[in-house]
Order: sequence, then C-alpha cells, then structure tokens
Amino acid sequence: MPDKTLIHVNDEKLEFHLTNQHVSYIFRVFEKSQQLEHLYFGKQIHHRGSFDFLIEREPRSSINLNERDYTSSLEHIKQEYPGFGTTDFRYPAYELEYPEGDRISHLIYDSYTVHEGKPKLDGLPATYTESAEEAQTLEVVLKDTHSDLTISLFYTVFEGRAVITRSAKFHNAGDKTMKLNHAMSLSIDFPDKDFEMIHLNGAWARENHIERQPLFKGVQSISSARGASSHMHNPFFALARPETTERQGEVYGFSLVYSGNHLGQVEVDTYNVTRVTMGINPYQFQWKLRPDETFQTPEVVLVYSDTGINGMSQTYHDLYHNRLAREPWKNQTRPILINNWEATYFDFNEEKIIELAEKAKDAGVELFVLDDGWFGERNDDTSSLGNWTENRSKLPRGIEGLSEKVHALGLKFGLWFEPEMINKDTPLYQEHPEWVIHMPAKPMSHGRNQFVLDFSNPEVVDAIFKQMDAVLTKGNIDYIKWDMNRYITEPFSTILPHDQQGELYHRYILGVYALYEKLLDKYPDLLIESCAGGGGRFDPGLLYYAPQAWTSDDTDAVERLKIQYGTSLVYPLSSIGSHVSAVPNHQVGRTTSLDMRSAVAYFGTFGYELDVTQLTEREMDKVKAQIAFFKENRSLIHEGTFYRLSSPFEGNDAAWMVVSEDKKEALVGFYQVLAQPNPTYSRLKLAGLDEDTVYTTLPDGEERYGSDLNTIGLLFSENERQRGHFWSKNGKTDFYSWIVKLSAKD
Repeated sequence: MPDKTLIHVNDEKLEFHLTNQHVSYIFRVFEKSQQLEHLYFGKQIHHRGSFDFLIEREPRSSINLNERDYTSSLEHIKQEYPGFGTTDFRYPAYELEYPEGDRISHLIYDSYTVHEGKPKLDGLPATYTESAEEAQTLEVVLKDTHSDLTISLFYTVFEGRAVITRSAKFHNAGDKTMKLNHAMSLSIDFPDKDFEMIHLNGAWARENHIERQPLFKGVQSISSARGASSHMHNPFFALARPETTERQGEVYGFSLVYSGNHLGQVEVDTYNVTRVTMGINPYQFQWKLRPDETFQTPEVVLVYSDTGINGMSQTYHDLYHNRLAREPWKNQTRPILINNWEATYFDFNEEKIIELAEKAKDAGVELFVLDDGWFGERNDDTSSLGNWTENRSKLPRGIEGLSEKVHALGLKFGLWFEPEMINKDTPLYQEHPEWVIHMPAKPMSHGRNQFVLDFSNPEVVDAIFKQMDAVLTKGNIDYIKWDMNRYITEPFSTILPHDQQGELYHRYILGVYALYEKLLDKYPDLLIESCAGGGGRFDPGLLYYAPQAWTSDDTDAVERLKIQYGTSLVYPLSSIGSHVSAVPNHQVGRTTSLDMRSAVAYFGTFGYELDVTQLTEREMDKVKAQIAFFKENRSLIHEGTFYRLSSPFEGNDAAWMVVSEDKKEALVGFYQVLAQPNPTYSRLKLAGLDEDTVYTTLPDGEERYGSDLNTIGLLFSENERQRGHFWSKNGKTDFYSWIVKLSAKD
C-alpha cells in the first residue's frame, strides 16, 4: 500500500478525490442524472468530508433532463465523460451507433474499484509502475441505460508526481453489434477560459515549433489524419494562464501516448467553460463492437504545474524517462553512434564502411550504424523495400560478415530498417500485392517511390518479422534505426470487410506496436531508435518501445535550436536524437562550426552523421575532444534536471542548462545565431542551482555562488575588465556557442 491514500471516496455522496502532495482531481456522481460531474483539477487541496461547495448550478434557458427541474441541463454542468444526444450540445467524449441506427447515449454511474498500482492497457503502450506502492488507479464503470454496453474510466494518480493519467475501455456485454464512432481518452471541463493554448507544430525538417495563442469562444484543435502522429502536430498541447512563464504560473499539459491519428480539442462555450478532449481522431474512425468485445482507448497523461512551463516539462521528462521508456535502456548509458548516411548515402561497399568505422572508433565512437542501401538491389529510393536480404554486391559477406568486422574493432553495430514500407520490385510485392494499403479498383499514390504495407493484417506483421529476425539472428545487431518515410493514402484494407474499413488506421498502429513487441520479446537488449522522415512519429507511444527518436532530418545547428527547444516541452533529453552532421548542411545549406554543431547536439543522445575520413587532423582532434567531453557529461545530461533559459523563437540567441540531482554539477549551453556589431552587455540568468553552493565555472575558472548565478547570471559581453574571460572574448562570428560547466567547489 502507498504511504498514504491517494484516492479518497465518499461512498455516501459518491465523491472521488485523487490527490498527492502536488495535485488534486475531484469529481462526483450527479444525483439527478447519475452521470459524472467534474469539480476540480489543479494544485493539491486538503481533503474534506464533502466538496459540495464546488457544485455550480444556475437556472438557464436550456433543455433539461428532468421535467420542472431547470438546473438539470447537461449543457451547463461540467462533466467527466459526456455523451451525445441528451441536453449537451458541446462535442462529446464518445459516440455510439446502436443497431437501430440512433446515436443517443445515456450512460450512468454503475460502480467503482480502486486498484493498487496501475493496470496495463490491452495492446497499447502506456506509463507504468514498478511496484504497487507507486500509484493507485480508480476504475469507474458507466452502464448504458438502453443496452448492455459499459464504459470503464481509468484514472491513475502517482505518488510524488503531479500527474493524472486517463483512458477508457468500452465493453459490449450484450448480444447485438454496436458501432463506436468516437472514443476520446479524456474529457475535462474547466470553469473558465482564461488560458493560452501552447502546442507544437511544423513540417518535415522544422518539427516541434512552439505556438502560443489565447483561447477564443468556439473550437480550436491540433490533429493528424495521416496515419501517424505527424510532423504537423505533436500529440501534445498545454493550457497556460496568460501570465505563465517558463518558471512561474499555472499550466496544464495533455500528452497522448499514441502514434496514429489523434485529436486534441479545446471548446470554449458561451459561458466561458473550457472543454478539453483528447484521443484518437474520430475523422475516418469507426469500430465495430461485437458482442463481448472490448475497445481500449490510448492513455492521456495530464500534468499540472504551478511553477511554470518548465515545471510541467520536468514532470513529463521524469515520468517518460523513468516510467514510459522500458528496461534495459531507460537508465542504461546510450552509446555514441556514427551513422553513414550523409557520408555515403546509397554509394558504399564493405571497404568504405570499415574505413568509416575504423576512423570513428579511433575518435571514440561506440556504435556504428549502417543506414539505407544494404539490402536487395537498393541503390536509390526506387527499389527493394520489403526485401530484407543483404546486397551481396556491396557486402560480399553479408550483414553477418560486416557485423563481425565492426564488432572486432570494439564497436557495437546497428542497422537501418523501414519495416512498414514496400517497393513494387520485391518478391513480397509480387507474391502479395494485396498486402499493400490501397483500393484495388482505384489509383495508388506513391511517396518516395514506396507504398505502405497493411499492418492491420497480422500475416503482414509476421512476414516482416521473419525477414528482420533472419537478419538479426545472424547479424549480431545491437541497434535498429526504424524509419517510416511516408503517410497513408488510399486507406483501404483488402482483409477488412466494408463495414470495418474505419478500423484500418487504428489496427495499423496496433500492428506497428505488435512488431515492436515481437522484436523486443526475442531481443530484449536491442536498442531501437524510431524515425519517421525525422520527427513524423516522435510521440510517447513509440518511446515505450524505442527510448530515443530521430528528432528531425534537419541537422543544421541553428534550426535544431528551435526543434530541440520545442521538443523539450514534453520529451526528456535522453529521447532526443541529435547528431553532428556534414557542412554545408544538407537540408539548409548553412555552414556552422564543429563547435556549434556539437554544442547543440550535446543536449540529446549525441552522435555523428558525416564522413570522418574527410576531416582534417585538426577537425579530428576536435571530434575526439567532443566525444570525450560528452562521455564525461552524458549521465548529467540524460539524468539531470533540464531548464530552458532563453528561447530561440524570441530573439537572436538561445540557452538551456541541465543540473544534476544533487545540484553539484551543471552544464549550460548558450548560442548566438548572428554576430552583432557593438553589442550590448548580456547576462544569462541560470536556474536550479543550490543557492549556498560555490561553483567553479569551466573553462574560465571563476568561482560563483549559486545564488548570484541564479539571480544575476553569467556575463556574456565585451567587457574590458573581463577581456581575458572565456565568454567575453568570443562571439564575433555568426553561429557561435558557449558551453559552460559548473562544478561545486570542494
């Protein structure tokens, strides 16, 4: 049992209070309708016998459930999981279609159960507990008054974390088939609209840019209908008070643990009530719920912070690093890798790969990754996806022989796959053209000359697993880069009947998860890095299987400031794939120094993506020094507490830092995009340091108290008194960086 009760239930009034030292979440059963009424979510408040004082009622001109009762309209009651058709005209959390064709639902409270710990979700990734003492889960069952359908609502509150997780499970206990047209994981009604919506949007090569705007009356949303969580909208948003900054003020975060089509919606009504819903996008979704079948929605992770946006981020970082990513890699040292893609693209042979690996090993790299082009007859992007057999003209001894040579150098060996895609020239396509997502009677679109395999079909998943397994068994593979380079078009499955085509998108993602499970069941020590044309599927769902993700195909150091800054709103540094790549940069053509590129890449998983055989001796010395520096500091970077200090979206510079748990070490990154003539004095206030500790700043050797570093900061300026200081004598060029290490003085 937890040290103290996390879930309080008033059985007489049917009030539920989920609480710990950080947060409270309160709702009740509305006695007149037996539906769930939301009362409060926010900063922890004291438990009491009853929360009746939070009930708000006012007779209004509206349609009421009960005759002569003018306060029973659901339109004016804040709810937990609203349905469709009975006096609430706002968007519902779910929509059922009954055998008769109507969609009018009236589910009422039936029962509740308190579970110790946190139950797993059927077939879906989710946060977890390592012991029952870490959390309690409330399951509230709603029963349909017109059928034998039930909905179980799951609420988990963690000990010591300002987190509530929510999901829903539908069960058809009757003898008639029903259709589920709309099934959100979460609905919550806030009593006011005094919020600004923060979300992450973008496109290929410019993912996770931060946008923030006030709420307006009506509907505003983020979404994807592309078959993946997408480059366009990450499945996350936050509601912050207008005065909220990085380290002050209230903010509520909503993050969906799912990798497919999603919807995060905010609806403000004419009485300024703000309804938040999040879950699977109902567009092009319909699920046939047969007798005795269930449907489980993905999990939404709610985070509350009264210490600003950075406080919210730190809660997500801690939870996703420690209770979403799985063993053995969640706390295991991640290897520094080099990927051959920008060094060779498709043009390589075994000799070239070994030459790169030898040079990388000499620099201190720990993992060599062979990217696209090793299989079938793959010499460009028009061929061989789905034919995962070695290209013997490039690799005479196959992956097994290459792996042996790489391992003999003392390096781990990794391999690129794109398991979900196929080209038409492969044996698999010739044998099973019906395994591609398409409508046979209509044209089929291509993207990057490839087509999408129907992962809603378990036979397809099994066939791809067998191909990958054959390579992994012989090849002694330590790491997989799992890529996915196009979205789904012509969404039709040849194995699904016409009345189940609305299930394709969700079944596809379940198939992706199933393949991950198959691989990790057989190869539990395998490190997988997910990729989807960069950040097209950087979401919590995949972090459950792949603890790091390729954040963006754009590796330019300047663009990465925005991309990584935005990604850090939700995701820990240990998950952010970040490399030093070739210049001029292959995405934007910009030339930045090795120092700038490494200074940005340090604050992620860190690696290289360039031809090390073409570097000068001086450049190789820098690479060796960078790798040695990262090895010395990677535990601090991946395990420490992250603070954003200066936003690249607001000016010419950016800054962030990470502080060790014991506050004895810190690492600061400060970046200048363009040099400026006759610059003003500049001070960078730090954060998270122990106020009474004296820190030595390196490489300058200055001694400063944590209190003045937090309050006054580092001085980055052309100051005559400081002419000899590390940070005052540099910065006269574009794209400049400073890395400052702080260590507590003995």
